[in-house]
Amino acid sequence: MTLRVGVLVFPDVTQLDATGPCELFASLPDTEVCLVAKSREPVALDWGLAFHPHATYDDAPELDVLCVPGGYGVNALMEDAACLDFLRRRAESARFVTSVCTGALVLGAAGLLRGYRATTHWLSLEFLAAFGAVPSSDRVVVDRNRITGGGVTAGIDLALRVAAELVGETPAKKAQLYLEYAPAPPFECGSPASAPRTLVDAVRADARERLDARRVVVERAAARLRVS
Repeated sequence: MTLRVGVLVFPDVTQLDATGPCELFASLPDTEVCLVAKSREPVALDWGLAFHPHATYDDAPELDVLCVPGGYGVNALMEDAACLDFLRRRAESARFVTSVCTGALVLGAAGLLRGYRATTHWLSLEFLAAFGAVPSSDRVVVDRNRITGGGVTAGIDLALRVAAELVGETPAKKAQLYLEYAPAPPFECGSPASAPRTLVDAVRADARERLDARRVVVERAAARLRVS
């Protein structure tokens, strides 16, 4: 039976958040990847590329895996009633509800992480608690059928974990080998735990304005969720 993975795409989505998992899932046997958006119009990514969605919220097929990537566009999605309703409805039947990077904030705004351990990009990790989630700094967090990944590149790690659950470890390992996924970065500073404090502080300073704006949106979305 064909497995179907639905990846949400939206304006200003981070390209690698979406394409990393897409590449891995598409290499699995009997697996289809479906890009889902509000409409079938091309979706502009954060750096100028575009996705062409396969389906909309209204006509997407049944999904075994629901995956929400992150990016600058998540601020708007946290207050997009149509998107949040789609996620709530599809989460009821999906085997796994997943996110990459700040896509976890959208799951949180939909009420899908309340009482679950979860992770997201380290700069936004503090925001998860507002949605009733239990923040974790692990690169990939599995809590029942909720699987969340950290920032950007963690999407490939997340997809491998989900793949092992869907089709078993051997096909997942074959997919990893086919993609030659063997990270060997030139610098040991890929997380705040390994980076020098001065570098972490500099990145935080660079992102302060964006994080302040995101905090306002998170607070509104969390308040709306509590009322509902």
